[in-house]
Amino acid sequence: MKYLMIIVVLGSLSSCWPTRVGFVDDSMPEEWKDFYITPLELNAATAPANYNATLTESLRNGIQNNTRLKMLTRIDDADVQISGTVNSYNTTPQALTNGDNAQKNRLTVSVNFTIITPTKGLEKMQMTSTRFADYDASQQLADVESQLLELINQQIVQDVINKLRSNW
Repeated sequence: MKYLMIIVVLGSLSSCWPTRVGFVDDSMPEEWKDFYITPLELNAATAPANYNATLTESLRNGIQNNTRLKMLTRIDDADVQISGTVNSYNTTPQALTNGDNAQKNRLTVSVNFTIITPTKGLEKMQMTSTRFADYDASQQLADVESQLLELINQQIVQDVINKLRSNW
């Protein structure tokens, strides 16, 4: 009797079991299978010297982990080719109080991207992502910069992914 109950329960569970594990990302053209990101250029004088490399790596990981696209090591073979330039990296005071003292400062990063899709006849798209993070004015930028950049990079990566998923 126990075995019969187990068989009935397993049989009913298996009929509800999903036939496909994972998700289908049909928001991008089907012909896009892979991507390549050229190391970003750094044209912002106040940015850390390695920021472009850090953001490039964040983009590679973000696209590879959050889309169906696979990263390639050669640009010539890629269905989606991404390049870009970090153009702006600055801090400005925010939330001024009496005596023109700032309670908060804002780190702002702006990156221009070019996305080329050879599978769509070398269609070229330009986009700019400008993102910021605020921090307490009593803190030094050097003390909080890595945490702020992590937040900003996540937002920039999401902007690029959203652009790839948008209807061209």
